[in-house]
Amino acid sequence: MNQSRGQAASLTELAKLYTKQTGVKIRIDNVGPTDFLTKLQSSSQSRDMPDIYSVVDAFSMAPYYKAGWAMNLTDRMKSGWGDTFRPATLRTTTFGADNPQGVKPGIYSAHWEVPALGIFVNSTMFKAAGLNPDQPPTSMGEFIDQLVKIKKSRKSPFWFATSLANQLVQGYASNYFTDEELNATFLGKSGWKSDGWRKSMQILIDLRDAGVIATGSLPSGNTDNPTVEKAFFSTQGVAAIFDGTSAVGVARATAPDFTAFRSFPLPKADDGTQAPRLVGGAAKGAAINPRSKNSAEALKFVQWLTEPAQQTVFAQKVPLIPSARTVSEKNIPQQLAGIAAKISDVQLVPNQMRQQVITALQKGVQAIMLKERTVDQVLGDLDAAQRSA
Repeated sequence: MNQSRGQAASLTELAKLYTKQTGVKIRIDNVGPTDFLTKLQSSSQSRDMPDIYSVVDAFSMAPYYKAGWAMNLTDRMKSGWGDTFRPATLRTTTFGADNPQGVKPGIYSAHWEVPALGIFVNSTMFKAAGLNPDQPPTSMGEFIDQLVKIKKSRKSPFWFATSLANQLVQGYASNYFTDEELNATFLGKSGWKSDGWRKSMQILIDLRDAGVIATGSLPSGNTDNPTVEKAFFSTQGVAAIFDGTSAVGVARATAPDFTAFRSFPLPKADDGTQAPRLVGGAAKGAAINPRSKNSAEALKFVQWLTEPAQQTVFAQKVPLIPSARTVSEKNIPQQLAGIAAKISDVQLVPNQMRQQVITALQKGVQAIMLKERTVDQVLGDLDAAQRSA
């Protein structure tokens, strides 16, 4: 069961190649992102789970891992399979002993993509405003100044989805916190009401007050990020967005003729005390159903998908940044090069925000944009959500 729109064609092509090589038939059910979790839940309730299924965020996957619907791959990773991957991929997919999801420690998924979130810009719009899209801004202040110039050229400057608001804030927070300090906040050992988090949230105030948020508010709901991606890739109505690297695969699938865009990491804070790091670690990959009669063959197929040869196909055709150490950067397209250049600077935070905190933060970001709540009020909401988790 495949969740990714952007990877559907490549995954189907590789499945056919695998059948040709081994004789094992693979049927891909391309559910897509909107219906994936609903259909997966229905499959678990009817005890008709697929042999292999896409993995999304840890909170969404935790119930399936705890219910025994995912093979524990820890020993296999230690026995050599893990040598294939970048260290950050394994570290960010490992459930530690203190994980807030309550999952038994271990690794339950294998990934062929290293994700990161950053900025994508429309090269044509930036050039029309007298800006160089191939030269990333040196700071957030400079980037906002660029967006103001875009607005003066009568184009919508910048947009991001409410569902990515927590990742934008977490990415910007790395200017003020070490990974250990971020982890302490996410575990509730440190509070949200601190100068570092106030400064991290200031990015929202600065963007809002500069008037560079398209429509003046953020899209929300189950299709909020597809709405942003459509506005950038398909209709080309907004000059810059905050999104994940997987968006380039969506672009090829939905707007293949539009290639005039570039990417770069979220610009650093003007007053940061730490070297900023990307939010990322592991993206598209799969979990294997150990209760399936085909579990042994399913494991072999997933191992094959993560081999460098197949990851090269994903990198070239989706495209994406592969998790394999040995895939050449030459296979990464120009549109991803800016983020890929900093892919080693990924946050290595063992635990992530609790779901209650994410929900409160996403609501808070929207409220800040609409001037309905202050930063301190939102940080108080996050402390309250942390205590109730």
